[in-house]
Amino acid sequence: MRKLQVRLDWGDEQTVVGTLAERDRRIYFEYAPAFIDAPLPISPFKLPVKPGLFEHRDREFGQVFGVFNDSLPDGWGLLLMDHVFRKQGLVPARASILDRLAYIGERGMGALTYHPPTENAENSSPVVDLQELAHQAERILEGSTEDLLPSLRIAGGSPGGARPKVLIAVHEDGRAIAGTSDVPVGFRHYLVKFPGDEDLPEIGAVEAAYAFMAGEAGLRIPHTTLFETRDGGRYFGVERFDRDGNARLHMHTLGGLLHASHRVPSLEYEGFLKATLILTRDQRQVDEAFRRMAFNVLAHNRDDHVKNFSYLMDRNGEWELSPAYDLVFSEGPGGRHTMAVAGEADQPREGEMIRVARDCGLDAGRAKEIIEEVGNAVGQWSRFAKAAGVSTSTSRRIGRVISGRSSVP
Repeated sequence: MRKLQVRLDWGDEQTVVGTLAERDRRIYFEYAPAFIDAPLPISPFKLPVKPGLFEHRDREFGQVFGVFNDSLPDGWGLLLMDHVFRKQGLVPARASILDRLAYIGERGMGALTYHPPTENAENSSPVVDLQELAHQAERILEGSTEDLLPSLRIAGGSPGGARPKVLIAVHEDGRAIAGTSDVPVGFRHYLVKFPGDEDLPEIGAVEAAYAFMAGEAGLRIPHTTLFETRDGGRYFGVERFDRDGNARLHMHTLGGLLHASHRVPSLEYEGFLKATLILTRDQRQVDEAFRRMAFNVLAHNRDDHVKNFSYLMDRNGEWELSPAYDLVFSEGPGGRHTMAVAGEADQPREGEMIRVARDCGLDAGRAKEIIEEVGNAVGQWSRFAKAAGVSTSTSRRIGRVISGRSSVP
């Protein structure tokens, strides 16, 4: 039987949560007695804190409980992980979920860590050259089997999503290091994205413009920036909200919380708003969730799957919505929203959004105010695009879609 100890690492102290085990390709979890005595609701819907052995049986969702599945990367991170496994002589297809969690170890997003890790957290943080990382990321996407740069292996293996990205720490003087764990004083944690195969031209500048627009629309977003390299590259960077200095926050995606798959449409926005109310017990958080739905509809962000919404828990066990992230122009699967609005995924309008509001206890008048506030910001797209340095042609192409006159080829 393979076992891993799961801990909550708050940055200044660690709490043993329990033990994950695998036997005969079945996954089990048991909370530690001390954690049961002083419980924290790390995953209250699917893994409530109580004595006894839990067996993961929801195989339609994934191979492990959602709260631990959130520690695993998606397309890009798995590509790098498999790359490392092959270099070590391991067959990725034979790697178990516990093998992959042990590889993440202490380097994952959020506050959960897995022990013993197969690789120690970095004792020294390699200096990062974003231009070099971006070029190698492109080669790896194209199928290169070259050895990974140490900074890419450390910084690129845990973030979620299909797009290439790295976790770094940036000093105010511009220096950057591969920072997935503690970083020196004066550095701030960032996630930086590189272009993927199917991205729009100038995707970094477009996402930066969307961040400006989302802030104007009243969404709570983290600090963002565009990192520029010597060869003219412009890469979107967002300050990590699962870190406060070197302190950590526990993070749980909507998909992991509800065991809803992000690979196929599995939840509608009504479910997002209702889960937010139950988890946070705060109507203001529901208003914020509704505002994010309105922004995604009006700004044509259709890659709105269940892993693109998250919650944060502090060490007192209190939950809130995380800042908004992955806000960018997207056609979505088949040109549809991944999460439908009152059953409508092709062309949701104000009427469908108001229906969601009413079904979730949000006053219709307030809902209309939020839609109007978001619409006023989205109507200024060209201003935000210009501020971010998006080319006129790309700005106009997106603008035509936002205004409903055409679609981007």
